[in-house]
Amino acid sequence: MEILQKHKKKFEFKIPFTRGDLGALKKKTKKLSLFFQGWKNKKFKESLTNSDVGIKVEEYLGIVARTFIFATVFFLLFFVTLAIIFHVKIILGISAGFLFSFFVLAIQMTYPRMYSFRKSQNLERNLISALQDMLVQLESGISMFQILSNISNSDYGEVSEEFKKAVRELNTGAPQVYVLEELIKRNGSNYFKRVLWQISNGLRSGSDMTLVIKDTIDNLNKEQSIQIQSYGSKLNPLVMFYMLMTVIVPALGITFLIIISSMLGMSGNMIKLIFLVLFLLIVILQILFLGVIKTRRPSLL
Repeated sequence: MEILQKHKKKFEFKIPFTRGDLGALKKKTKKLSLFFQGWKNKKFKESLTNSDVGIKVEEYLGIVARTFIFATVFFLLFFVTLAIIFHVKIILGISAGFLFSFFVLAIQMTYPRMYSFRKSQNLERNLISALQDMLVQLESGISMFQILSNISNSDYGEVSEEFKKAVRELNTGAPQVYVLEELIKRNGSNYFKRVLWQISNGLRSGSDMTLVIKDTIDNLNKEQSIQIQSYGSKLNPLVMFYMLMTVIVPALGITFLIIISSMLGMSGNMIKLIFLVLFLLIVILQILFLGVIKTRRPSLL
């Protein structure tokens, strides 16, 4: 039986709008991090834990604060300079500078949650293929430890990466059930957690692991069919909303802006600046909508 592997390149935890690795960034923001000690946000902390990248909440917030300061200075200088060049009110340049700075802040604050979500998606996308491989090996009489080791060295994206962590702990002498339960605590994918629970319960009770894996695959295949149907029903409204917000509204907005500017007697430079800001907003909306459509894709597909 041939198993089709769904290759997915492992993605790194790279904080947007930053340069350098996490170690260097943590050193640069060590003092800023002190201001965020004791900062409590259960969901934010959970996202960082699920990301499993070895960074504390206060360290991450220190990096975000440093980036926000630099972004504010840069965008204020940039847009105020544009306002001076085009002879428009300075307050417009200041407003645009703060708007884009807070946009950078929002992106960085939501990044751990998005990274955890992408990691879970990658896990689930390769999960059925990995379980089919596991089933074939079980039917061939291979031990569970050797199966975990084989999958960790295979090409199943984040599934292989997670099993590599399990194999490293197993090599230190830790019990299989304990290692799997610890893996559950550090993971954000509900489907992956369910699979690990079923495997650990099967190992604990001494059940036939072949039957356990078969039942797990059947359940995931049913969930996959439900996700495909749900995706089809959500895609059409998303596409219509995308066309409305990124094509129709901007076209009508530009038309009304031309009419209103002629009635109010706005200067040509001010109109050009407004068009420039409007263009940047449309580009951002395009990227955001494409991201939304991508995230709606069934995770098990």
